[in-house]
Amino acid sequence: MNLENLRQELITLEAGFCAALSDPSRLLILYSLKEGLKNVSELSAELNITQPNISKHLKILKEKGLVISSKNGTQVNYDLADPRLIEAMDLLRTIMRDQLQKRSIIINHTTPL
Repeated sequence: MNLENLRQELITLEAGFCAALSDPSRLLILYSLKEGLKNVSELSAELNITQPNISKHLKILKEKGLVISSKNGTQVNYDLADPRLIEAMDLLRTIMRDQLQKRSIIINHTTPL
């Protein structure tokens, strides 16, 4: 694989990763899994989201490689594929918080017309 193909593959993976993070319910699921393994029923009860909806979001997160599943008897548990994901999401939150603060400062220092 040449460098250009590798670069394109990386960009495609990054876009898919970001698309998986584009839904608030999926973000809630990921933050919930930060605490450890959970099944669909536990996530549904904790997040007040229907089980079919949780399952749909987990499927997307799994397809994008953000969560992994393991079977325990008849129960399927989900976990973060890589705990650094939460660190990355927290870093994004910090950037967004800083941007909001800058906007607030600009708005507060703007004189009315």
